[in-house]
Amino acid sequence: MDHDRLVTVIRRLALEAGDRIMQIYNAPDFEVRVKSDASPVTEADEAADALISEGLAEAFPQIALVTEEQAASHGQTVTTFLIVDPLDGTKEFIQRRGDFTVNIAYVEDGVPLRGVVYAPAKGRLFYTLADGRAVEETGPFDKDAIGEQRPITVSVPDNRGLMVVASKSHRDQATDDYIAQYAVRDMTSAGSSLKFCLVATGEADLYPRLGRTMEWDTAAGDAVLRGAGGEMVRFDDHGPFTYGKPGFENPFFIAYAPGVLLVK
Repeated sequence: MDHDRLVTVIRRLALEAGDRIMQIYNAPDFEVRVKSDASPVTEADEAADALISEGLAEAFPQIALVTEEQAASHGQTVTTFLIVDPLDGTKEFIQRRGDFTVNIAYVEDGVPLRGVVYAPAKGRLFYTLADGRAVEETGPFDKDAIGEQRPITVSVPDNRGLMVVASKSHRDQATDDYIAQYAVRDMTSAGSSLKFCLVATGEADLYPRLGRTMEWDTAAGDAVLRGAGGEMVRFDDHGPFTYGKPGFENPFFIAYAPGVLLVK
């Protein structure tokens, strides 16, 4: 994989998809349907998916593509692939809360090496460089010219008072009970893969997820987090978190800044 070209392509596609999503988001109304798994899907999900899928297939025809909105792609058995969630945080989108993201990642041998997370309504763009380091780019987000990049790095956590981020739409008692085992200085909630980025920038120390997610929900944010020096492990045994699992389903997980004393 040519990582320089990869980063250029996925950054541009994320920005183009973000533009399309915001056109629909800012319209007076948009269509919402319910998928077979009872989750919502909008015309923005589908438009962004079509744009990104076409762009990736053209740029990297030899690399397998897995995307949330194409069920046929979920039956593949692959360890090296591109994986897309064209609109993560559909519920946030529908409620016009702004906490939704475009996610594109490249997984090699089960590890998310490169990724981009773009939150168009928030004006935040995070991605990994060709060498794997994570940055946040500040606007105006020109498609063809990369703007000012700020290297991001995880916090040095103080276990006497941690900053914790949790899901906005999927909080439950089990998550609250787990968080209660830590000394928490402050809690914040965020939607979509932005939670990974808040840990990556040092705005949070710990993000536990005790709920169902799929690999397209996490791969890009995980890549950014790893590029910022963060870690992601399985919740049950704190073992390595890998990609290319059957059906691309995730176990519960913990994303965190090294130095957090994890509770088992």
